[in-house]
Amino acid sequence: KPGEQKHSKEPSSLQCMHLAVVACGDRLEETLIMLKSAVLFSNRRLCFHIFSEDSLKPEFEKKLQEWPSSYTKKFEYNIYPITFSVGNAQEWKKLFKPCAAQRLFLPVILKDVDSLLYVDTDVLFLRPIDDIWHILKEFNSTQLAAMAPEHEIPKIGWYSRFARHPYYGTTGVNSGVMLMNLTRIRSTQFKNSMIPGGLTWEEMLYPLYQKYKNYITWGDQDLLNIIFYFNPECLYVFPCQWNYRPDHCMYGSNCKGAEEEGVSILHGNRGVYHDDKQPTFKALYEVIRDFPFEDNLFQSLYYPLQSKFLDTVHTLCGRIPQVFLKQIEKTMKKVYENRVIVYLGANHRY
Repeated sequence: KPGEQKHSKEPSSLQCMHLAVVACGDRLEETLIMLKSAVLFSNRRLCFHIFSEDSLKPEFEKKLQEWPSSYTKKFEYNIYPITFSVGNAQEWKKLFKPCAAQRLFLPVILKDVDSLLYVDTDVLFLRPIDDIWHILKEFNSTQLAAMAPEHEIPKIGWYSRFARHPYYGTTGVNSGVMLMNLTRIRSTQFKNSMIPGGLTWEEMLYPLYQKYKNYITWGDQDLLNIIFYFNPECLYVFPCQWNYRPDHCMYGSNCKGAEEEGVSILHGNRGVYHDDKQPTFKALYEVIRDFPFEDNLFQSLYYPLQSKFLDTVHTLCGRIPQVFLKQIEKTMKKVYENRVIVYLGANHRY
């Protein structure tokens, strides 16, 4: 299959950290920058599952094959068409953003994948995926997915103020970064508001949509909130630094985890990579986009980022540059140290 490189006796799917994304419309570049950030920092091998419209497939293949071999050997990829196994495909496609509902069907489509990290196209990794992948081991016996809260403060959160349907917890959860144990999802009977007994994931999706379609605003994210409202024991909630959005700094800094550890995963929702409303988010996107693969990370990524941040200090998000820089600096130091150790080890043999 396109891009696959398998050199081990062990199935590559067992070695891989699986990353899924759904890209339709004008999301090609954004998706490629997200994948680039994943490859730049991760340690273990990656398996990309890219769901896109047929018209985007040749462009994805062309762009990914242009990356240097030192990076393409770190991942394999498959590109899938947009498909919905139950219900009306046109209805699903129109739910919120184009094709976004595809993420609800990942457990059904990727039958041979045990666990998976799903992210929106507007996500950037500022540390190795390995670190969020380890959270799978923290799941207890009933947990099968992990997401971050939609907001930290209920009185200014969207769900707590406006939702007309059930949602998880006090603020709801955001589905832009979602860690899933697909094996558990496929084998679980979910409690629901439609029948007294349980339903499988696939059985539940379309009836749930039919019941709540006149009350949901954020499409598939609302459906996930409804599912985990009825099945709270199934959800692991990870802290906000794993899904850091403009809401976390544009009303004052309200993500304690990011203040302490730095941002781990940046989620530039509301289109902030492409306008001037949040220049701190845009700066990170542009620096990763423009980074030449084979160049020095500090020289061609970290220093330009510091420089760009100087122009954002007049904004609320720009006043806390250390929150954005802390984790990426730590990650780059580790990359550098590993390369020095490998280099010294190689020279030591002579």
